[in-house]
Amino acid sequence: MKTPASADAAVHRLPLLQGLLPFDRSLLPHDIVAGITLAALGIPEVMGYTKIAGTPTVTGLYTILLPLIAFAVFGASRHLVVGGDSATAAILASTLATVAAVGGKDYVALTSTVALVVAVMLVLARVFRLGFLADFLSRSALIGFLTGVGVQVAVGELSGLIGLEKQGHGPLFQLVSVFQRLDSASVGTTALSVAVLAVIVGCKRFAPRAPGALIAVVGTIAASAAFDFARHGVAVIGAVPGGLPSLAQPPLRLSDMNQVLATAASCFIVIIAQSAATARAYANRYNERADDNLDIVGLAAANAAAAFTSTFVVNGSPTKTEMVDEAGGRTQVAHLTTAVIVLLVLLFLTRPLSFLPSAVLSSIVFMIGVKLIDVKGMAELFRMQRDEFLVALVTAGIVVFVDVMHGIIAAVILSLIAHTRYSYQLRTRVLTRAESGHWVPHDVAPDLFAAPGIVVYRFEADLFYANAGRFMEEILRIVEQAHVPVAWVVIDATQINNVDYTAGKTLVQLRQELDRRGVGVASVAVPEGVLHEMKRYHALGAKAPTHGIFSTVDEAVEALRDERPPAPTAQRDAKA
Repeated sequence: MKTPASADAAVHRLPLLQGLLPFDRSLLPHDIVAGITLAALGIPEVMGYTKIAGTPTVTGLYTILLPLIAFAVFGASRHLVVGGDSATAAILASTLATVAAVGGKDYVALTSTVALVVAVMLVLARVFRLGFLADFLSRSALIGFLTGVGVQVAVGELSGLIGLEKQGHGPLFQLVSVFQRLDSASVGTTALSVAVLAVIVGCKRFAPRAPGALIAVVGTIAASAAFDFARHGVAVIGAVPGGLPSLAQPPLRLSDMNQVLATAASCFIVIIAQSAATARAYANRYNERADDNLDIVGLAAANAAAAFTSTFVVNGSPTKTEMVDEAGGRTQVAHLTTAVIVLLVLLFLTRPLSFLPSAVLSSIVFMIGVKLIDVKGMAELFRMQRDEFLVALVTAGIVVFVDVMHGIIAAVILSLIAHTRYSYQLRTRVLTRAESGHWVPHDVAPDLFAAPGIVVYRFEADLFYANAGRFMEEILRIVEQAHVPVAWVVIDATQINNVDYTAGKTLVQLRQELDRRGVGVASVAVPEGVLHEMKRYHALGAKAPTHGIFSTVDEAVEALRDERPPAPTAQRDAKA
């Protein structure tokens, strides 16, 4: 059930702390429990993301320390959890590996630089109010993108599950490499991975609220410390630095800037789209006001905090946000609670983490990848919208078989093509009057008259450069193919919300073409639509005889019923 937002929430308009204020004491116990839950589930998850990103394990913890606090202060959403994310981690690994050795000092420095550049891009997006850009990555393309990332992530961890080094570039070669080396697999590591996967899946199936990943992490750390897994051929992650992250400015090397900018742009697109979609969904759930532009400020601050604490890009996480929501968290107090717990782990519990078997992180990351493969979403697209299913499939294929960055580019381009294609298609009708007096729409065809000699043509989309030519061709075809002469064409523009310059010039040209044929033209437009634009373009083509702009189809037909159409241009020129 939706909980109405507090009346005070509507009054609160501070540019800071909107995710925390107004403070409701009754929510505090629920938020604290939710924060503890997020820490229990999120800490193993963000440690797993470091395997995807190719950075030291401790950097995963850094992503849910200062970045969480920064978003709580500067963001607007009361629900969005900001931290390490599999999609942006995969982008980093697939793009920065070409300029630095994964896991090395230079590579880690580059990931921080990317976070700083992303922060700058987000600030610019806020200055120019570009929050609407989130709408240009369609849900179908996002499903395909995340599915492709899921395949890439899951396949990339198969070697780690059986104790082998990762080899090969791309999921296909990595899969082949694993099968070729099965005889070299570590029995102990494989058995441990199977046990960890069984715990995670078992908890998900039989005890959904139990932190399966955390149980696996704590259990294997204890077993590793007790039985010295490292001496028995089971690799462990080794020493994890303790204490607070050191503050340092990321290096800005011009030689790497092209790759950094390309990587940051890819991350920026994913962050804008994924964070906005998640924040809006939870704002709608609780009758709260979403503010994409202020959330962008919070995301910029969070990524700046990540950059100066030597960690990688952070993003609004749908999975972590859902974890908090299911646990009863309703404000950013939950996320601050998580940050406090992470701080305690960094100060006092990093030594036990050194006993964690690497296969455990591989298992957690493998399950993250499997969860990203949206079989249900792809099946629903196939069932409901085949053309958008193809967009998702192509996007997923490019991510899997080319790389993540090109997958992002494909997702954006395919989303824009799908939008343009939809707008480009003519959604037109010709209206006739039924005996009851109501207007009846028909597929466009000649000899369908609203009154003797009068054709009413309705255009049901915005008129712009891509469809304006077809708009004119269809009207001229109706006139030329009619067996009974057409005297007037009434363009019903009540469904048009925008007319661009190219379309406006096409309207002027259409009037001239109809005038040459001795056919008059009138329009129907309303103030809520394109009445102003129609008046301007009517004035622009004033040399061509035309009737006025009417407010309803009935008014236009009644006014033109007994009015003679203009003589063809040639006859008027001859008389002149």
